[in-house]
Amino acid sequence: MTDNELFEKGLAARKGTLGAEYVEKNLAAADDFTRPFQEAMTAWCWGFGWGDDTIDAKTRSMMNLAMIGALGKMNEWEIHCRGAITNGVTVEEIRAIIHVVGIYCGVPQSLECFRTARKVLEEQDLL
Repeated sequence: MTDNELFEKGLAARKGTLGAEYVEKNLAAADDFTRPFQEAMTAWCWGFGWGDDTIDAKTRSMMNLAMIGALGKMNEWEIHCRGAITNGVTVEEIRAIIHVVGIYCGVPQSLECFRTARKVLEEQDLL
């Protein structure tokens, strides 16, 4: 697969999970300094990683919430929480994922995930 094909595959996957408006806004905001990273991340993370059909998008979203939650990267967790909902992850599954984060990463980190999840779930009228 060429770099351009991987980018296009990644772009479709990224838009499918995070929403076209969000992705286009990020790409439009890229400048000469950040554009190479945006393009590489779209091709690598979304084209190569998310483009592999071995793991379905819902499962991949659940894995991401657990890993990003463990890392404590709450801005990314919020973005991927929205994407997880798009990919069919339920409120109950999000809660269960946060429980796992609490068990393996500690109560303070699970509390951060709950705060962020509440924000996203309320915005989407799911709570």
